[in-house]
Amino acid sequence: MTELYRWADLTGPELAALATRDPVAVLPVAAIEQHGPHLPLDTDVVIGAGLIEAAGRGYPERRAPIIVLPVMSLGASLEHTGFAGTLSLSGEQAMTQLRAYGAGVAGAGIKRLVIFNSHGGNKAAIDMAALQLRHDHGLLVVKASYFRFAPPADTLAASELAHGLHGGALETAMMLHLAPARVRRDALADFPSYGAERAAAGATLGPEGDAGFAWRAEDLNPQGVTGNAASATAEQGERLVETFGQRLAQIWHETAVFDLSRLGSESQSFKTTADERK
Repeated sequence: MTELYRWADLTGPELAALATRDPVAVLPVAAIEQHGPHLPLDTDVVIGAGLIEAAGRGYPERRAPIIVLPVMSLGASLEHTGFAGTLSLSGEQAMTQLRAYGAGVAGAGIKRLVIFNSHGGNKAAIDMAALQLRHDHGLLVVKASYFRFAPPADTLAASELAHGLHGGALETAMMLHLAPARVRRDALADFPSYGAERAAAGATLGPEGDAGFAWRAEDLNPQGVTGNAASATAEQGERLVETFGQRLAQIWHETAVFDLSRLGSESQSFKTTADERK
């Protein structure tokens, strides 16, 4: 297993020395929010940490150290604020925090950043902040969300992957593997989604897809979760974690070997434009 350096465990001089080795900084971005009656509020934090550990097992020691930043545990969770326990940043606050992390990475002399996301509601803020960090600091910023990774074949039904958007079999299976004692097994159930109901009726407009409607969690199910959590098993979770971890390790490696000279610079673009005006 590759040693993962923890940003917070290092001293300033140690971090500065690591920065000379052209490392990859990894920022875990998650959420503290309701996950129904069966999963704890920090489910996204636990899953994100578990996938990073799995990626460490699959990332061979090549050219770049991996430095894991302190997790950004609060995310943009407006869609879950109708339920007790959710702590949410606004989109603007989330972008500000992301930019602060990125500024610290750049200030340490690190040029490569992977923002690893385990909460769907963070995507828009990450997209905007990543572009701003690219513009402001010249960083290579890679955006990765595990729920966009391809799951292992025959692990979960296609309908579950499409409609079990929150607290369903996917998250429950991984929690049964990563933190089984924290799953309230007596509360496991099937939580039908309004999205699945619409799809069964032939509608193409759903909560996600090529055309989706903005939704709050209670719009899809009164309990704020969707998917058949009762069908999840720890064995499924183990396969999911290992497969997603392998994909994350591949992303780290491709980030490490990315040719930074292929990225343009604002100063070069401005100079070219200025020269053309002469």
